[in-house]
Amino acid sequence: MGRHRLIIDGYNVMHAHPEYGALARHDMDSARARLVSDLTALASAEDRVTVVFDGGGNPHSDGVPHHIGGLTVLFSPAGMTADTVIEALAQRARERAEDTMVITSDGATRDAVRSGSVSIRSAESFIDDLRQARDASTASVHPGRRITLSERIDPSVSDVLARWARGERP
Repeated sequence: MGRHRLIIDGYNVMHAHPEYGALARHDMDSARARLVSDLTALASAEDRVTVVFDGGGNPHSDGVPHHIGGLTVLFSPAGMTADTVIEALAQRARERAEDTMVITSDGATRDAVRSGSVSIRSAESFIDDLRQARDASTASVHPGRRITLSERIDPSVSDVLARWARGERP
């Protein structure tokens, strides 16, 4: 049995989520780091999780995958949208008959990727999974209290994500 794969439209999920969206309006780097932190809690030995952020407007973005725990983080290369990267990843998964779910609410991307072994799920419905993963992670590390963002994300990870978003080498 093959492993399950999730391909996540990062900014789409971020803006659909009330907490990430509110944070992104003030501090995009912190919002992105928080989403990545929550996604690492979802990644497991059974699942491959890839989050794709749009870096197409950044002339320094090279599209090189970065790994944090079981999570792969991609910023689309300069001149290419995240949607194009997501569609290419879904096409490769379909060719390999990998059980894959694409998380996006973008209608055109949903239409482009839905077929064969690739299914879709809206960003809004995926938010519940993120909440459950975060709550489970919080409860196991600090029973009885909620962890603040600064406690959950290592500052060095946040810094690396910000540099990746700018297309710089960590």
